[in-house]
Order: sequence, then C-alpha cells, then structure tokens
Amino acid sequence: MTDDAWFAGLDPGDTGGGARRIREGSAESPADWPELAVDAGFAADKAEYYERLREATLDAGRAAVTEREGAEDQQLVHAVRAMDDCRRQANELAERVAEWGGSRFEDAGTGVEYARELAERDPETAGDRRAVSLARRVVELDEEADALREYVETTTPEIAPNLAALAGPVLAARLLSLAGGLESLAKKPSGTVQVLGAEDALFAHLRGDAPSPKHGIIYTHDAVRGTRPEDRGSASRALAGKLSIAARIDHYSGDRRPDLEADLNDRIATIQARAEEGEGNDE
Repeated sequence: MTDDAWFAGLDPGDTGGGARRIREGSAESPADWPELAVDAGFAADKAEYYERLREATLDAGRAAVTEREGAEDQQLVHAVRAMDDCRRQANELAERVAEWGGSRFEDAGTGVEYARELAERDPETAGDRRAVSLARRVVELDEEADALREYVETTTPEIAPNLAALAGPVLAARLLSLAGGLESLAKKPSGTVQVLGAEDALFAHLRGDAPSPKHGIIYTHDAVRGTRPEDRGSASRALAGKLSIAARIDHYSGDRRPDLEADLNDRIATIQARAEEGEGNDE
C-alpha cells in the first residue's frame, strides 16, 4: 500500500519531488496516508505529514499555473488581447492627435491615417514636437497591432486548425480569449459558444431587461452577418454547433476535419435559401 503513496521513497525535504508525485501520481485505493507516512519515517507525526503535504501541494499548484500560462493557446490569448488593446489605444489617441493637429496645422484630418501624415512632419516649435511625437506613438501602436495580427493569423491554425478554418484565425483566437483557452472552449456547450462576447446582453436578459441575445462575437462571421436578421438565430446556432465540435477535435485529437466546413456551408446555404424562397412566394 505504501508503494502507492506520493511520499514513497521520497526525502522529506524534497518538496519539488513531492509536487511532481502529487501532479503525476495516483493510488489504486484510499488509505490512511498520514499514519503510513509516520510508519515509513516520512513524518514524525500527522501534523508534520499535513504540513509537508501542504508544501508539496502548493508547489504543485504553482508549477501547474506556470505550465498553463506558458501553453501555446495562452500565448495566443495574450497576443489577440494585446492586438485589440493596441488597436483601440491607437484609435483613441488618433482622436487626440486630430484635435491637437487641427489646432496647429491647416491641413487637419482624422484617424490613424492623419496621425501617419502628421508623424512625417518636421516640427518647428516645442508644441509641434509634442504633437508630432504623439502622432508617431499612434503609428507605432497601429503597426504593433498589425504585427500582432500577423502572428495571430499564423499561429491560430497551428494551435486550433479546425476552429481557425471554420471561424478564421482572428475570430477563432478571440473565441479562445473569451473562453480562457482551448480546453475551456472545448468544454463549453454550443449554446454558450453562441453568445460568447454578449455577456452584458445575456445578463440584461436574465434580469428581465432585454430579450435573449441570438449571438455574441460570432456575429462577425459571414455565415451570421450575411444572413437576414430574422434567420440569424438559426445561422448562429448552426455556426456555434460546428465551432464547438471543432474546438473539441482540436483539443482532444488535433486532426484536421475538412468535412466540418462542408457541413457548415451546406447548413448556412439552406438557412439563407429561406429568404429566396420567401421572395419567390411573395411574387
């Protein structure tokens, strides 16, 4: 029985070894582990056993968190969030640049493109230098967002090939971000996937202040956005169902399933054909 114990043959001071045993080991049946630990000389008494168990468990938990944060899907989550942050901040600062530039230069404009134009100016005064410097920061943020998007578009198909094929790399990465990672997304029912990104609307519905949302971030997918409003609920359910399957395949097996795309295309085509049939009946 002692051979199954996490402390079997372990030096009492080897907390790291205990952490590995706790993470990787298992026992065929439960036992009075504190008593066995005392009998084996691993601990002087039960109190010391529980203290060593606590230290090893905490170490195992820290190792698991570090491993999880370094996982490829988590790196992708960080990248897509950083991309969105850079883009949002660039657009917000571009508004400030436009206001400032409009107060100092005749050819005022708007948006990041105007910031790019202003960033090329040769400033003459201290105020000009600051306005131009801010414009250059806007350009840098926008270019960083572009670089991050390129990374996301390249990396997502490697981590979640089926999800990326169905949703597109950027939307797939945003779904992973909203879910907290590939494993978490793979465990969610399709109904939850359907409304990811619509949490505010969902909570308002639960309070009785709004109707149930038909879709969340998947609205940006052509299958939903390209369907007439009255059929978008059906399109969202069809898309969410396939995305859920794709996430599970990517997490548990990783093999590519092109038939998912064909099935989705057929289903969306059937839904969108309702509009044409309705128009024909109206005539």
